Amino acid sequence: MNDLIAKAAIDRMLAKIIQPVIEGMGYELVRLRLMGGKTATLQIMAERPEGGIEVDDCAEISTAVSAVMDVEDPIEDNYALEVSSPGIDRPLTRLKDFDVWNGYEAKIETTELIDGRRRFKGELAGTEGNEVLITINDQGEDVTIGLEFDWLSDAKLVMTDELIREMLRQRKAAGIVDEDAFDDIETTDASEEE
Repeated sequence: MNDLIAKAAIDRMLAKIIQPVIEGMGYELVRLRLMGGKTATLQIMAERPEGGIEVDDCAEISTAVSAVMDVEDPIEDNYALEVSSPGIDRPLTRLKDFDVWNGYEAKIETTELIDGRRRFKGELAGTEGNEVLITINDQGEDVTIGLEFDWLSDAKLVMTDELIREMLRQRKAAGIVDEDAFDDIETTDASEEE
């Protein structure tokens, strides 16, 4: 099965080192990329199995990964380590992500042309076997199509108001957002100030 967590050969090699560390800490690896530049950046996206991750969790993962990378030493040159959450418009890298985010808008790209196109934008409709289902608008009509997970080269959620509301609802339900910690917003009527 194609793995969107770590696409390039170097990324897959690094994932074999890093993924067991992250999973051993109780998190899931969402994506890993070694990106070039003047100083390379090893970007790791992780989250809890039930979703979400906090800054302290990222720091804990960074410390553990740094220790393993110092011992294994798989990258010859200097690099920066960046550990983060997948974010609101997160990449969809595992087959299960397409079920979890069923009903939300996404952009999907395939490695090969499918019916003359590589890019698909629409509402996720879950999975069926090894296929990702997405409802797209095709010439004014909504059609649900299936794309083999192995065909995908990239997939991510599209930031919408609905998605933002859902993320806030999840954080509030998990006790991460404490509304009492914020000051009340005072409003004044402009006509009273005159």
